[in-house]
Amino acid sequence: MTCRKQYVVARPAYCEDSFAEEHEKFSRLHKTMLDHVKDYLTCDKKRMKNVALSLLPVVGWMRTYRIREWMLGDVVSGVSTGLVAIMQGLAFSLLASLPPSYGLYTAFFPALAYFFLGTSRHISVGSFPVLSLMVGAVVTRLVPENAPPANITDFEGLTQDHQRVLVASSVTFLMGIFQLAMGVLRVGFVVVYLSDTLVSGFTTAAAVHILVSQLKFVLGLNVPGISGPLSIIYTLEKIFGQMASSNVCDVVMSSVIMVVVFIVKELSERYKAKLPVPIPVEVITTVVACSVSYGFNFEKTYEVEVVGQMISGYESPIAPSVEVFQESAMEAFPIAIVGFAVAFSVAKVYSIKHDYTIDGNQELIAFGVSNIFGASFRSFAASTALSRTAVQESSGGKTQIAGLISAMMAMIVTVALGFLLEPLPKSVLGALVIVNLKGMLMQLREISHLWRRDKFECVVWVGTCLSAILLGLDLGLAVGLGVELLTVVFRTQFPRCSVLANIPGTDLYKDRKDYLHILEPKGVKIFRIPSPIFFANIEFFRDKLLEAVGFNPLRILRKRNKALKKMKNLFEKQGDTMMEENMDMFSKDPKGFPFHVDWNAELPANISVPKVGLHSLILDFSAVSFLDISALKGLKMALKEFIRVDVDVYIASCDACILDKLKSCTFFDDDVHTSMFYPTIHDAMLHVFNKHNTETRTKWVVSKKQNKTKQNKDTTLL
Repeated sequence: MTCRKQYVVARPAYCEDSFAEEHEKFSRLHKTMLDHVKDYLTCDKKRMKNVALSLLPVVGWMRTYRIREWMLGDVVSGVSTGLVAIMQGLAFSLLASLPPSYGLYTAFFPALAYFFLGTSRHISVGSFPVLSLMVGAVVTRLVPENAPPANITDFEGLTQDHQRVLVASSVTFLMGIFQLAMGVLRVGFVVVYLSDTLVSGFTTAAAVHILVSQLKFVLGLNVPGISGPLSIIYTLEKIFGQMASSNVCDVVMSSVIMVVVFIVKELSERYKAKLPVPIPVEVITTVVACSVSYGFNFEKTYEVEVVGQMISGYESPIAPSVEVFQESAMEAFPIAIVGFAVAFSVAKVYSIKHDYTIDGNQELIAFGVSNIFGASFRSFAASTALSRTAVQESSGGKTQIAGLISAMMAMIVTVALGFLLEPLPKSVLGALVIVNLKGMLMQLREISHLWRRDKFECVVWVGTCLSAILLGLDLGLAVGLGVELLTVVFRTQFPRCSVLANIPGTDLYKDRKDYLHILEPKGVKIFRIPSPIFFANIEFFRDKLLEAVGFNPLRILRKRNKALKKMKNLFEKQGDTMMEENMDMFSKDPKGFPFHVDWNAELPANISVPKVGLHSLILDFSAVSFLDISALKGLKMALKEFIRVDVDVYIASCDACILDKLKSCTFFDDDVHTSMFYPTIHDAMLHVFNKHNTETRTKWVVSKKQNKTKQNKDTTLL
């Protein structure tokens, strides 16, 4: 049995006015926008030092580097990660519609810049399949395979490959500018709008696109790249149309590679606790495939498409094309957002695991500079890949020294060993890409899980995935973000309102539908709305409130006004007789009526007015985080409607900021005042029980004087 501790608190029952009288509130000085600007621009030695350390995180962790404990692990991790990065760079360059050599550039230059500027010690910076595919969509749009390129002046005198490299590097440069600008402006928080559900659906759709894009390499088909909405449908149509002419050698070789790599990866995952480092199966299969392809001359004997001539060394830097900027700005921004979101998510996982902090804004700066620097040397969009980062961390990597060694491995291959990869069949690279999609494709299992747990999240996942598959990754991301924001609006616009009741013997109030033994005092309704109240849901709030109380106060008020007119006519006809019999029961009313009516008493036979069994309404505002001007007007109107039909309205647990806003917006007047506000529901309930009793009134006409005297006597306590 759970141990329950008892507590007893003796205090007065407060309303907001009495609480303010007894507990003086400290008046704080709030900084103006000018004050914040001055603080931001203030410069001193300490701040300069902090800025320098934040911009160069390498200085911080290098000062505490443990050479004896960490160096060996970083070296082993760097070599292992470098081998994987080389293979992935070659493979993912196909996704970007570029020659494989430029994948090695992406494995070197961005990692070099991130070493100095990044705050994560474990992520492996380089090519990422989703970004490669998004860049490839721009490349194939501006430089199609079997059609003339776009009308861009900078393309003059360039071969098709160099035109594509210029497009990819320019898009990457612009992507880096976006990331750097967001980092400098301290807007790293934008990534919070990409929920885990949205990212999961988006990456699953990207995996489908990647799978389809690699089929032509695996099958040995010549299918031109297609971009734009429904491009995946058109690509599949062309692939199935040429299926009969598939290259048997490519099909057999890629099938064997996929089976072997899949089995070895599954075994490595199962026995990872016993393995010092993950088995570099991609490297092994690549070496074997290169050897077999070279020995049997697959390129000429079986017409297998191979990697071909690898560029030896590094080419001179190039300037980005402003015309490509203009053509690709709409695609570069989502690439920048997705690249940062994926990298930051992975970095956050490992920072929590190894107990250190990462800075989102500094990460934006790091990736912005990395992509700008890399694009200047012809690399394409860089982020991180979960599989590659997992290798770097699991093989003993402690710092970005491992990332630096990984980059050095890519440099060695580029400068000296690239020619060894020339006989490598592209179908092998395609097979390696496909087999590494398992993790992203397995995210399809989340649909059933999300449907059982949260249907709104399931809608976001499915909507993002389907739109990204059918419309393309850039438009799909925008649609997914729109669906996600719509679900937020829907949740706040149509929240689950509830009527609360008291748990007997406690000061706790819960939904009356959820508990068997619960006390709902007669004549009192406690209504809770678990959402901000704003222009879009104020009418929903009023409708749910009327549904909870069971009547519309405006209709009651209209019927009472009609009844009062009948009563006035009755008094005009029988006034003398009634005044003689009940002289002390009537007093002159300002509106012309010499009486006060108890509408719940028995009325004359010819007068019918619905009875209101409610004398007190308590609104629980504990979950209301803000109100806008439209909500203030609607709320005030709703309160006055209930007050005019003799229902006392109280608001409990209202946030202090909302109360201050109500005061500043002249919310209070003669009918609505601050004494209606109570710190807790129980304070309001104590006041209600103190004010009202349960006696049944039988007279339908009570003088004002009598009514006032009677109310003073009604002091029943809880």
